Amino acid sequence: MDETVAEYIRRTVLKMPRDEIKTMLQKWGFLSEAQLQTLNFCQVKESISQDVVQLCEENSADIKQAAVLDIIYNHVYPNKRVWSVYQMNKTGEETEVFDLTDFKNKFKRRLRSALKNVTINFREYEDNAIWIRIAWGTPYTKPNQYKTSYVVYHSQTPYVFISASVLRSNLPLLCQALVVASNYCDICEMELRSHSLNSLKDIVFKRYSQNFQTYCPRPLQERPAALENDLRIIQENRNEREKIERVNREVFGDGPLPKIEFAQYKLETMFKSDPKMNVLDKKEPFRCLVKFSSPHLLESLKSLAPAGMADAPLSPLLTCIPQKARNYFRIREKKGLFPGSFVSP
Repeated sequence: MDETVAEYIRRTVLKMPRDEIKTMLQKWGFLSEAQLQTLNFCQVKESISQDVVQLCEENSADIKQAAVLDIIYNHVYPNKRVWSVYQMNKTGEETEVFDLTDFKNKFKRRLRSALKNVTINFREYEDNAIWIRIAWGTPYTKPNQYKTSYVVYHSQTPYVFISASVLRSNLPLLCQALVVASNYCDICEMELRSHSLNSLKDIVFKRYSQNFQTYCPRPLQERPAALENDLRIIQENRNEREKIERVNREVFGDGPLPKIEFAQYKLETMFKSDPKMNVLDKKEPFRCLVKFSSPHLLESLKSLAPAGMADAPLSPLLTCIPQKARNYFRIREKKGLFPGSFVSP
């Protein structure tokens, strides 16, 4: 077995939680059940990884098997990466029967025609998700297995999720290969990113749509008795709290929210003054960047009004993230309006 393959397998095993190593190796299927029985999973991970490498040497593992093990790990822990959403488009509405073998062949042929030093591996999962792992090289160097791009494509949908450790010059090659292999015409980035791959899927596949803006307030008699009987809360405050609760649920819904860690807003506007005052000599626009971040941004925004830290409802620029399927915004001055009037394109 090649020394670089052995080292890569060792490092992949070391990334796994010790109590999950056996399960992942079983999913891998490269080692026999008899070989797995010889492993002591109670020892330190360094020793486990070396024993796994020894068994892989007996089976003459190559980079293809090592790549599959890496895909399995990333499928179990997709939140270790930052994912960007891309949308493909085609002319006409005709649907085609998806052929996985044809997709793989077209993808590999297109990518390798532009760059020969590249390794490509596929793995299919039950939800029609095709995971693609690409390790990039250059015309003069072998593929770097430690800086890989991951692509998750759901067949019969126009959406692609890409997590890339790739030179900017290689990203167009990847996008071209996807378009050709899936029989689309073009592809564009949606300005929607997150560590949570499942939340991105929830947004673009509209899995949350039944919860958003469908809230109907329950009759007061169905509300918790503790709130109705709490004599310390005067009627005015109680009504205000109920109003905030109702508005908040109308905006955010009752169900779980997609997990987004940040939202970024770029503002571009012009300061205007009387020409006679000559306050502003330059005509360059004023620019600033505002970024909101949280382990779970939408849940944090949802809690602001009930906590008394913001008025309800919140600005649509904050609450529209799932509906618009984006968390990167550019806010520009709307032409023809007075200074201070802005729109997000």
